Amino acid sequence: MTFRPAPRALATATAALLALTGVAACSTDDNPAGADPERIDVVAGFYPLQFLAEQIGGDGVAVTNLARPGAEPHDLELNPSQVGQISEAQLVVFLDGFQPAVDEAIEQNAGDHAFDVAGVQPLLDAAAGGHDHDHDGEHADEDEHGHDEDEEHAEEEHAEGESDAKDPHLWLDPTRLATVGDKLADRLGAVDPDRAGDYTQRAAALRTELEKLDTEFTEGLKTCERREIVVSHAAFGYLAQKYQLEQIGISGLTPEDEPSPQRLAAVAEEAREHKATTIFFETLVSPKVAETIAREVGAQTAVLDPIEGLSEENGGDYLSVMRTNLQALRTALSCS
Repeated sequence: MTFRPAPRALATATAALLALTGVAACSTDDNPAGADPERIDVVAGFYPLQFLAEQIGGDGVAVTNLARPGAEPHDLELNPSQVGQISEAQLVVFLDGFQPAVDEAIEQNAGDHAFDVAGVQPLLDAAAGGHDHDHDGEHADEDEHGHDEDEEHAEEEHAEGESDAKDPHLWLDPTRLATVGDKLADRLGAVDPDRAGDYTQRAAALRTELEKLDTEFTEGLKTCERREIVVSHAAFGYLAQKYQLEQIGISGLTPEDEPSPQRLAAVAEEAREHKATTIFFETLVSPKVAETIAREVGAQTAVLDPIEGLSEENGGDYLSVMRTNLQALRTALSCS
């Protein structure tokens, strides 16, 4: 996969500590995994995968989310207990490339009991859901201000890397998430054949809920004054493609990417061109850049949540947050 930064190596000290102390895997800090022999121990890399595992597994699973509430999951670093959880789990659900430390821990400790959701359906290209704003902005900036040769070279390398990248945020298309749920039910059934029928039934029930959500989005975004969404990072390609929107991302696939001054100028120009009334930011990263652009173009800011993780204050779930997103989009796009 090429939608992520290069993986960070797991610390040698962590491996040594595990070998010397035999760290026991645990579902939470004080509840060891395997404490309930009647339940399947499942480890999820981040929130949407936790949601799927809990909805489909029901009472038959004990699910651990490696990314804690309020933490940005892209750059998660694992502690020894979490490596132990991955090693001891009966099933690890992850998205290859999204969390480098998790990928490496799985490769070393869980290759035979891991389910990679990135392999269920082909992932979209990173550019899906938007057009080549970086290219347009680069030419505009060259015409007006000129580019330092080093800056121009760096921008071209970045654009080339983005063009080859894949977008991991598949859960923002509810129908894709339903398909992943069907496959997860199959994997759970293979681990726990006695409950295979239960898992299949729950996956079908979840698919019904997700298809209902899909219908709500389709109807709710059918008639809008605008179809362009300006977002803090380009996480919404699946949502944009599914519902015929166009995302204008301030930064790239990962929220820690720092947008260049040229990129900020290009986004502001796009926002003015499309008469954007709202610049979206998200709950797990700073809103400062979005606020800066909003002030420059005379727009307001609002939350559009990529649901990579739930904030500590959020008492909802995937379905409720997606519906909140829908209301935010309808307001920003002046939908009727």
